[in-house]
Amino acid sequence: MIKQSIRRRIVAIAAGLIVLMIATSVLSMAMVGRVGHLLDELTARYNPVNEHLARINILSFERALALRRMMIAKMQEPPDETGYQARKQLFDAKAAETDREVQTARELINAIIADTSTPSDNAALARIDSRLDGLMSDGRRLLNQEIGELLARLDARDFDGVRDHLSRVDALRDELNQRIDALREEMLKVSYGAIATIRAQQSQAVLISAIATLLAAVIGLIFANLVSGGIIRSVRQLLEGTRAVEAGHLDQSIDVTTRDEIGELAAAFNRMVVQLRENQRVRETFGKYIDPRVVEGLIDRPNLTATEGRRRLMTVLFCDLRGFTSLSEGLVPQGLVKVMNRYFSLMSEPIRTNRGIIDKYIGDGIMAYWGPPFVDEADHARLACLATVEMIERIETLRREIPELLGVRGTPMEKCDLRIGIATGDALVGSIGSDIMMSYTVMGDVVNLASRLEGANKAYGTRNLVCERTMAAAGTALEFREVDRIVVAGQTHPEAVFEVLGRNGELAPERLASRDFYREGLTAYRERRWDDALRALKASLEVMPGDGPSLGLLDRIENLKVNPPSQDWDGSWRIEK
Repeated sequence: MIKQSIRRRIVAIAAGLIVLMIATSVLSMAMVGRVGHLLDELTARYNPVNEHLARINILSFERALALRRMMIAKMQEPPDETGYQARKQLFDAKAAETDREVQTARELINAIIADTSTPSDNAALARIDSRLDGLMSDGRRLLNQEIGELLARLDARDFDGVRDHLSRVDALRDELNQRIDALREEMLKVSYGAIATIRAQQSQAVLISAIATLLAAVIGLIFANLVSGGIIRSVRQLLEGTRAVEAGHLDQSIDVTTRDEIGELAAAFNRMVVQLRENQRVRETFGKYIDPRVVEGLIDRPNLTATEGRRRLMTVLFCDLRGFTSLSEGLVPQGLVKVMNRYFSLMSEPIRTNRGIIDKYIGDGIMAYWGPPFVDEADHARLACLATVEMIERIETLRREIPELLGVRGTPMEKCDLRIGIATGDALVGSIGSDIMMSYTVMGDVVNLASRLEGANKAYGTRNLVCERTMAAAGTALEFREVDRIVVAGQTHPEAVFEVLGRNGELAPERLASRDFYREGLTAYRERRWDDALRALKASLEVMPGDGPSLGLLDRIENLKVNPPSQDWDGSWRIEK
């Protein structure tokens, strides 16, 4: 009986609200239809009239240009009669096109005047139509007469007379264009008036719809308040409990005081809170050992635990701390743990902020990846490169904090730096491991390439290297420069590699200049123009002293000048490690 009563009340509230919504929708549709009709007239008539008037102006200038080309063809020695006739045909065609534009504009103006279903300034439109008619009949007649005299002088090769008539033609055309401009301004005023009318109608429609909606809402609220007095207390308690859980207070519970649907819902809520507390404990525990998003995915999406694996487009990042070996040799275990924890904390944050997944920490290295189901394919290369920029920006913070962590301030940390390699490509993604322990990770050539690129930084004196596919997928959010074409161990085909220089629009002028010089030097190097390449690379070093790729390529070119490469050399370099 109680359930039936609650159901009946809910149905009554819903039925009443539906009736009010239908009434409001019908009223809104009528008002919107009125505004739509006005907009149709604006787009189908007012705007085309303005376009036709503008086209008349353009055609006037095109006729003037055609007339001058006719004169040039006639006045040269010997006269170019073929060119003259071709340009005269174009001149006459522009005149006919002008007549059509005028006729079309007048027809649209008269259509606006004749349409009584929409408000319009018919007096102003009639004046525009009359002035346009007079302008084209009288103004064009005088202009055409003067042009005829000019052409007659031109046929007679009276060039002095031609120049006199040309000045009068230009004066008449300027006057005609000024009058057309005045008509356009007046038509624009009429159009603005029509727009103002549409806006007023639109505002009225919005106001009426808002009032009707507000009235329907008030009536619905009053009706709902009258029929829901018996259940509102339990619903409010449930709502407060839901808000508390949403805010993260998982110690919330609700007293079950009724045996109806609301009571069942309260009991289910309490069971849900218990389960949420358990899930939260699991996430907090495993989130310290596995990336939290992987933990959440494995809990919330069981399909991620499938062992079949999937081949997906992924972006993989390897990061290594340069100078770690020499740094670790002089540290006690406790100090080394402090340094490594701080290093991993600083460098992991940009990866996670940019939605990357940290796969594992390998010694002083970090392996991370971007891709489905955590990041869309269109975004992961860009996000990985942005993370790289932020990681490099944090190296100074790490250098500054290491002495403080160890309590040995003043210790130079310049040798402490990053090497980052990024590659984008197809990878096998899935839960991989044994029956007793598994890891959700990525495998494939793209992982090997990212690792090789990280190591290749040592050869080029760079902090980061990315493959061509990563650069292309990153879009315009970042600035890159091509460093070289290399063949890494395990591959046979050359791979263009690039350096992420920074975010788009944030590079210093000298950095941009150095990139341009390096690009010029790299091109000359590949074309075996050794001297040109040396000049460009030295110019790059003058702008950016100590630039690693420029220094490395200089040494390579000096060696190649002494020991030239074979004829089939393609400009690539082999990285064995």
